[in-house]
Amino acid sequence: MSGKHHHDKGKRDKHQHDKHPGKPDASKKHDKASKRGHKNGKGAPLTEVHLWVDPGCPWAWLTSRWLLEVEKVRPVKTIFHVMSLAVLNSGRDMSDDRRRSLDRGWAHVRVMLAVAEEYGQDKLAAFYTALGTRYHVNREGRDRQTVINALADVDLPAELAERGDTGDNDDALRASHHEGMDPVGMEVGTPVIHVGGIAFFGPVISPAPKGKAAGKLFDHAVGLASYPGFFELKRTRTVGPIFD
Repeated sequence: MSGKHHHDKGKRDKHQHDKHPGKPDASKKHDKASKRGHKNGKGAPLTEVHLWVDPGCPWAWLTSRWLLEVEKVRPVKTIFHVMSLAVLNSGRDMSDDRRRSLDRGWAHVRVMLAVAEEYGQDKLAAFYTALGTRYHVNREGRDRQTVINALADVDLPAELAERGDTGDNDDALRASHHEGMDPVGMEVGTPVIHVGGIAFFGPVISPAPKGKAAGKLFDHAVGLASYPGFFELKRTRTVGPIFD
């Protein structure tokens, strides 16, 4: 592990970033609802873990798969929200190819928001899983047909794909983005988690742990983020996203 401590401010686009200016008193809006509305098989309340994702980000995909594993071993419920890498990286210096890639990403986050608004949380979670599986696991093209196929996977109408072509609801998209991102600061990326009145970026993991290991990582991540003076714990990544 390198001892070099490096911050690259404003020089690269972000799925994730070195810095972590988390605010321990964030997410109060979700804190009140965090232990109501969901119960496990024994009738006990579940803690809501709010996760902001752009379906194009492989790191957010891995974090989401980890949280679904956590649900099996801890009394938690993952609540999905939409953020946008295009919004996050607006105005940043980057290559033309990267900018074009981000611009194409407007379509899938617009469709995700439409699913959330019109069909609710369960369908949003299912659609995100279907689309992420096609993007990251199956390595399918990030185009309209893949979005249509993912909609079909979860019995949603193909016409929803047309929402990706219009910016009529982009104010709501930006509002969802900032609801998740503002409490942790704009120098981080996705994934962002809000739980129990705290908000933090990460964890960035590869591969996603399963079973008891998933629960243990959750306990430690929330424990660290709960300390008001904790800001960063980092080491150089030695692997890319591993999907298994």
